[in-house]
Amino acid sequence: MNSCDSNQCCRTFGIFAAVAGTFLIVAALVWAMRHYTQPPPLNQARVAERKKALAELNAENTRALAEAEVIDKDKGLVRLPIATAMDLVVKEYATPAAARSNLMAAVDKANFKPAPPPPPPNEYE
Repeated sequence: MNSCDSNQCCRTFGIFAAVAGTFLIVAALVWAMRHYTQPPPLNQARVAERKKALAELNAENTRALAEAEVIDKDKGLVRLPIATAMDLVVKEYATPAAARSNLMAAVDKANFKPAPPPPPPNEYE
């Protein structure tokens, strides 16, 4: 008789076949996902469209960094050019205590949320 029992050999082969089958299924799923989710190749029209969008985005960002603009007139929020903002900060922080109080007041004004209305009275009271 063999030292390897026939039943044990069948069990070992079954486990090996199950593990190999699992790996093959996962490999097939990975191949299918790569095949179906791959974007179409870029053609010259798409390349030109993407370059145009990037140029527009860069122009908008450059304009936002270089020009002053009113963001919210009611709250007094404006966007300033970087050089102007740096000059204002240097001038304001000549006296740090006053600059801090002004900054806190501006933050409170920009983030103001009115108090919620009181709840309606209970009809059973």
